[in-house]
Amino acid sequence: MFDNIAPRYDLLNRVLSLGIDRLWRKEVVRILKRHPSPLHRILDVATGTADLALESLSLNPEQIIGVDIAEEMLAVGRTKIDAAGAQNVITLQPADAENLPFGDDEFDAVTVAFGVRNFENLGLGLSEMSRVLKPGGKVVILEFSQPRTFPIKQLYGAYSRFVLPHVGRVVSRDEGAYTYLPESVAAFPDGAEMTGIVERAGFSEVRSRPMTFGIVTIYHGQAV
Repeated sequence: MFDNIAPRYDLLNRVLSLGIDRLWRKEVVRILKRHPSPLHRILDVATGTADLALESLSLNPEQIIGVDIAEEMLAVGRTKIDAAGAQNVITLQPADAENLPFGDDEFDAVTVAFGVRNFENLGLGLSEMSRVLKPGGKVVILEFSQPRTFPIKQLYGAYSRFVLPHVGRVVSRDEGAYTYLPESVAAFPDGAEMTGIVERAGFSEVRSRPMTFGIVTIYHGQAV
């Protein structure tokens, strides 16, 4: 599915979020900037077209590795990295988030934007992220969540049910991709429930921060 929509994925993100998705990624990077230790090596899981990896260049890391199972998404990401002249810092490779091809304690930070919702086994994917992080390393997760205040909850529900699938279908030419999106968001844990899941996967000092009326939430913590 993600391979099918790869050529139009970035356009759809901009259109469907009204461009706010860029601000959400910038906030992920701002959280990383507050980490007290240098972030030499960063792993971006479910990197997609490498938007967050490219945004993370402002942290001045020595290396950013982006992994994803969708080869066509990675191909789009490599084109963007080449255009930015960032080939010496960012590398992309195919990999399964639930079986990361890295040793223990290799990275100073792990990020994932709009990816954990698609893990087949959420706990296993998060545990793998904890495994490859150095003790005290930072994890930052950006994911959709459910607004709970009136009238945002009702407006977002109508948007997700009617507008998003229609626009997504027309632009991406994929019948299922943008029907899957609201369905997966509705079924995914968020808030305190998600915080608890992240803690049980091996992270401490886990915090959650809803943004844009709770449409997305950023979860961040440290590897034990």
